[in-house]
Amino acid sequence: MSLGQHLVELRKRLTRAGAAILLAAVGGWFLVDIVWAELSRPVLEFAERADREAAISYTTVTEAFDTRLLITLTLGVVIASPIWLYQLWAFIVPALHQREKRYAIGFLGAAVPLFLAGCATGWLILPNIVSLLTGFAPDDTTTLLTARVYLDFSLKLIIAIGIGFVLPVVLVMLNFARVLTAASILKSWRWAIIAIALFTALATPAADVLSMFLLAIPMVGLYFLAAAIATFHDRRVAKKEAAMNASYGIPTDAE
Repeated sequence: MSLGQHLVELRKRLTRAGAAILLAAVGGWFLVDIVWAELSRPVLEFAERADREAAISYTTVTEAFDTRLLITLTLGVVIASPIWLYQLWAFIVPALHQREKRYAIGFLGAAVPLFLAGCATGWLILPNIVSLLTGFAPDDTTTLLTARVYLDFSLKLIIAIGIGFVLPVVLVMLNFARVLTAASILKSWRWAIIAIALFTALATPAADVLSMFLLAIPMVGLYFLAAAIATFHDRRVAKKEAAMNASYGIPTDAE
């Protein structure tokens, strides 16, 4: 495909993904109150536990609506994750053969649960992070968090961790599509661990080392699991190619 054709394909995939997110956001609008109540709970629980004043405030006329709209769009991203993840895979590896179609099903079957698991992980560690960061304020002060800033912090944490959990699946699918080899994945393990450490350091507060490690350990495990699957796949492909070459009398590299 030419550069123009790639851009047209990208526009088509983005349009479909965006339409799916918007449609899912319509349903997410009715869940905003429940989600916002759960996101706000760590602040209220901190106020009760620490016996001090803490609240989420709205500082502008439009901030309440902006907050509701942001939650709605984020719910659209989560609900429509099977569709936009498929569009991502379809753009990276166009389904030119039946094999790639099977890979797309496998990608969705692994990526969607991992994305949701990552979002759930971010949701679970959010109260600890909020409690830790707000706990640095002096005892004789009042903690007033702006709704938009607090929500932006919370949603970025949850979505970023969800996306981080999906990246190993992308590596496996690229290996199955013969774009990456297991050797190249294993060769880059040091850089991968550094990247994961930087990602978890940005996703969690610097002072909360425990949450950083709890987040980094499963991501490192998923990376090496992806490398193991890619290694098994490369060996199986090599055996098939060797058997095919032998049947046609084609000498192998070793010969």
